[in-house]
Amino acid sequence: MITRDPYETLTSWNTSFHFCDWSGVSCGRRHRRVTLINLMSQGLTGSLSPHVANLTFLRELWLSNNSFEGPIPHEVGRLSRLRFLYLDQNKLSGVIPTNLSGCSSLEELQLGNNKLVGSIPNEISFLSKLTLFAVDDNNLTGGIPPFLGNITSMKVLSVALNPLGGNIPDTLGNFKSLTEIYSAGCNVSGTIPNSIYNNSLLTVLSMSDNQLSSSLPSDIGALLPRLVILQLRNNQLVGLLPRSISNCSKLTSLEMDYNNFSGKLEIDFSKLRDIKRILLQHNLFGRGEADEMKFIDSLTNCSSLQFKGELPESVGNLSNQLQTLNLGANQLYGNLPSSVENEFTGIIPTTIGMLQNLQAAFLYENQFSGPIPDAFGNLTKLVILSLRANKLEGDIPPCLGNFHQLQKLELSNNKLSGKIPKSVLQLPSLSVLLNLSRNNLFGSLPTEVGSLKMLSNIPSSLGGCVSLSFLSLKSNLFQGMIPPSFSSLRGVIKLDLSHNNLTGQVPRFFEWFSLQYIDLSFNDFEGETPLLGVFKNSSAFSVLGNSRLCGGLVELGLPKCNKTKKQEKRLFPVFAIVILIAFTHFTILCLMYAWCKKKNKRQPSQSSTSEHFLKVSYNQLLKGTDGFSETNLIGKGGLSYVYKGILDVGDDKFVAVKYMPNGSLHDWLHSSETGMRLNLLQRINILVDVASALDYLHNHCSIKIVHGDLKPSNILLDNDMVAHVGDFGVARFFGIDSDQNNSTGTVGTTGYAPPEYGLGSEMTSSGDIYSFGILLLEVMTGKKPTDDIFIEGLSLHKFASMALHNGVSNVIDGDAILMQSSEANVEDIEECLASIVKIGVSCSMDFPPLRLKIKIVVHELKHILNVLQNI
Repeated sequence: MITRDPYETLTSWNTSFHFCDWSGVSCGRRHRRVTLINLMSQGLTGSLSPHVANLTFLRELWLSNNSFEGPIPHEVGRLSRLRFLYLDQNKLSGVIPTNLSGCSSLEELQLGNNKLVGSIPNEISFLSKLTLFAVDDNNLTGGIPPFLGNITSMKVLSVALNPLGGNIPDTLGNFKSLTEIYSAGCNVSGTIPNSIYNNSLLTVLSMSDNQLSSSLPSDIGALLPRLVILQLRNNQLVGLLPRSISNCSKLTSLEMDYNNFSGKLEIDFSKLRDIKRILLQHNLFGRGEADEMKFIDSLTNCSSLQFKGELPESVGNLSNQLQTLNLGANQLYGNLPSSVENEFTGIIPTTIGMLQNLQAAFLYENQFSGPIPDAFGNLTKLVILSLRANKLEGDIPPCLGNFHQLQKLELSNNKLSGKIPKSVLQLPSLSVLLNLSRNNLFGSLPTEVGSLKMLSNIPSSLGGCVSLSFLSLKSNLFQGMIPPSFSSLRGVIKLDLSHNNLTGQVPRFFEWFSLQYIDLSFNDFEGETPLLGVFKNSSAFSVLGNSRLCGGLVELGLPKCNKTKKQEKRLFPVFAIVILIAFTHFTILCLMYAWCKKKNKRQPSQSSTSEHFLKVSYNQLLKGTDGFSETNLIGKGGLSYVYKGILDVGDDKFVAVKYMPNGSLHDWLHSSETGMRLNLLQRINILVDVASALDYLHNHCSIKIVHGDLKPSNILLDNDMVAHVGDFGVARFFGIDSDQNNSTGTVGTTGYAPPEYGLGSEMTSSGDIYSFGILLLEVMTGKKPTDDIFIEGLSLHKFASMALHNGVSNVIDGDAILMQSSEANVEDIEECLASIVKIGVSCSMDFPPLRLKIKIVVHELKHILNVLQNI
């Protein structure tokens, strides 16, 4: 009952293999009966078969994170040996079957993140061995049933994110081994029953986002000493926040915000050495006493602490003798308070320059915007400056070159632009880290990088940072070759230059570095890939996305490097081109018909060929195209011109390979005529037609054919808008001796030809897949791969790939969306659009082995088409 298997997980599920050898299936050694099925995270779609009940020896069924729909079959209740049932993260609907109680051996039941309705059935209480019961994130109602307390073996109970309502039952205190309880977002009210605090083994108590209104027992820390997570935020809890929480020495998260707690805060945070997250905002703390902020002193030992909220005005009272200001890795929001000196809105104030004794400034992972102030240049004693992961913009100020003691500089993940100042790259002290990645820096890689000779040495004062020598310039707009001065950086251990526009060959001096890892991916390097040093280990480097590289390790799958071999260009007289056009297209059409339509694999004899095809003279072709006149010219390709022609053989047959009543797909995508518009269903139907044609040519034709020049102008539409693949002028036929196997000149068309063809690789079916991927993206976005916007490293493939993360509907051609029914389900359509674009991106990967198989493409497109037709 599985209707979709995108990863072909179930291809082994056939009579050719014993079922114990099927993928995801395990059997017992003694009886050779199925004991385990594990198909987690395989993208499977369909419904659960009731015949699973026949697997009476089944002990484990793992189907999490798929797209199974429909109800849970009640037949599952017959599996008396079943111990683990994981059906979470699917689309299952209906109620929880009452006869699951028949699974008397069940230890873990995970049904979370589905669409289940109704109440939790009483029969669940019969599962006396149950240690985990999770039904979170469904649509269950009817309250948290008291009978759950009868399952004394329970260790983990999760009913969160269900509109259950009601109260928290007293009986939940009956659990003897409970370690985790999750009931957040359940719309429960009333008090937290005292019996809950009887569960002394509890490590997680999560009851946030409800309407609970009680106070907490003063000795909660003694009652629940093993707490790691205490989440009671967004309730109506009152009273003091118990001082005994200090006894929960393993606590990592304390979330008490948005309640009505009041009084003095007396928790000794110095005992909570592992605390990472404290949320206390929006309460009523404080009595106006002089020492009520003394708890701040106890935070000094909390090295893992995360704050959330706004910085108080009192931060401005910090002494100008401050040596370390660390606000990094928090969830602080709002503006930097004006009390620091002046009023600023979201920017780093210039008054920070007054802290002239500052040695380390950690302002990373916040929301600071605007430029890096020049006032930073006054902080000449800085050893560490971290501004990564903000929204800073503008140039890197040259004044950062004043940091003559700076050992670590992090400016990554911002919006900085311009060139890297030479003064920064000439800092003699920079010895630990320089990270400028993920910005908009441009220009050639500066030769001054070679001046960072200390970047190979770790100072004794940072002895704990073992082997930390890292240079990252990734995700910028650097161009040109890697300068020879980089050869001075022999001590760099990790080097990341990925996602730029660097060109030229990979420098050989990298082979002699003591590199642990080097990332050169997604640039435009060319030539032979090194084989020595770090390049001997494929897991220690990456050159992915450099389509002009060759050689290197075999496992990279790069094409072999051709020795300098120049192809001669030949000039054909016009008359020869006309003859070539007329006869090449006609004979290829004949050959295709003979080879692809013939069911047996024998070569047709000359007599049989003459019975099926007309003998056409050049004069007939000349007459049929009106002397190859411009009025009959309907297309130009790299190797030929294509004309409309009518043969005078009694019934006026069209003979030109490319002529169809509705023209080409290119016309419909890019014509300025208002009447030529394709809606979404038409586009997908066309894509299905083209993919099916490729599948036939590659896999089902008696002689395999690679097209070699797939693009919209070669896709022709008939009266019914059915797409046909045309122009086989450069096609390659496999399995026969033919001059067609050795095409001359450059194969394919710029933008559509796969990158490996530019390196001299032979035509393959994988090349056609790449061209189809680009064609698909053009059909869906309306943009040609050669559009003016695709500059500085941006391509149609990258454009679509980024849209998968930023909202795919923003890049879809407006005509495809506008012509859909206004009553259609918008979410379903967007999901289909994303699936289509994902296919195009997967087909147009630079590395051939990563491209999808055409039969999978056909299957996926037909599935999407079927979904859209039923919306």
